[in-house]
Amino acid sequence: MNLHEYQGKEILNSFGVRIQRGKVAQNAQDAVEAAKELTTETGTSWFVVKAQVHAGGRGKGGGVKLAKSLQEVEKISGEIIGMDLVTPQTSAEGKRVHQVLIAEDVYYPGESETEEYYMSVLLNRGTGRNMIMYSTEGGMDIETVAEETPHLIFTEEIDPAVGVLPFQARRIAFNLGLSGNAFKEMTKFVTNLYTAYVKSDSSLFEINPVLKTSDNKILAVDAKVTIDDNALYRHKDYLALRDIREESAIEVEAGELGLNYVDLDGNVGCMVNGAGLAMATMDLIKQAGGEPANFLDVGGTADAARVEAAFKIILKDPNVKAILINIFGGIVRCDRVAQGVIDAYKNMGNINVPIIVRLQGTNADIAKELIDNSGLDVMSATQFQEAADKVQQVLA
Repeated sequence: MNLHEYQGKEILNSFGVRIQRGKVAQNAQDAVEAAKELTTETGTSWFVVKAQVHAGGRGKGGGVKLAKSLQEVEKISGEIIGMDLVTPQTSAEGKRVHQVLIAEDVYYPGESETEEYYMSVLLNRGTGRNMIMYSTEGGMDIETVAEETPHLIFTEEIDPAVGVLPFQARRIAFNLGLSGNAFKEMTKFVTNLYTAYVKSDSSLFEINPVLKTSDNKILAVDAKVTIDDNALYRHKDYLALRDIREESAIEVEAGELGLNYVDLDGNVGCMVNGAGLAMATMDLIKQAGGEPANFLDVGGTADAARVEAAFKIILKDPNVKAILINIFGGIVRCDRVAQGVIDAYKNMGNINVPIIVRLQGTNADIAKELIDNSGLDVMSATQFQEAADKVQQVLA
């Protein structure tokens, strides 16, 4: 589950991580009031207006702007709220901005120059350990840094049994070129950041940039946080932070129906039982010259009601030119699935895209006979290659 910047910062702050303070506003008038409150609390006279959407690169799309007065806060907030923000991480249509974060100015002049760093905490799946990734090149796309100057990216692997050790936090601060109070601040920042990552059951904490202020404080200017969905039962308060306006409407509806669905950009809809078979089916579609339009795992109970719900979800995508149903009957019987397809087809009326059904496993022969004798415009297959050939045929 992805969080907004302000929500991620609230979690960081609760674990002692210093953050750029701010307040959320739903409209321009609220933004002005938020700025006034922020001045009272922090003394800031300039403000950063940040669009709150689940996407990176907001500044490149005009979603992050500096306001030097309350009048500018009102004007900029009014422009950003309601806009369809297009960034390198959104579709061409962009994402609608419903709220902004009014943040304090932390780039004030002082005894030293400000410095920006990159830092993230995530799981290294290759080693099975958590990893802190960091760089002196903060404020930039980390992908660009990795491609052009990979020697400027450092990693610190953490044993999950003991957590981040003091010498590791010091090594991170040293590699970032810090000294004095900034060095001490960074070791504390790293330790608390890792604690926040573990205690919140997150799968990603990304801070870009981490800022060394002109008076040598270390704080998070941004926060991209992804909570592990499987751990949300332990964090009912985090579950309340979910913003379904930022998610695909089709994916939200599928989730409410108990379907594991991910929307993709292709032209062949998939209906499969089992994640592994679903991945293989997507490969099959690409081999046949098509592109998968979705990942859809109906699970082990592919009855008529579930199949019908899956059909309706798939057909909401106007790009779907064919549907491939690929079911392995282990626990579930293939003939029941076939009957479910037939019943769902009849309940829904005319379906205007070709349907290929591959059923293999328990009672697969009976299932094929049911499909072939149904009188419906449904093609049956028993082998992978046969299904691929029929997908290729209908796309041609």
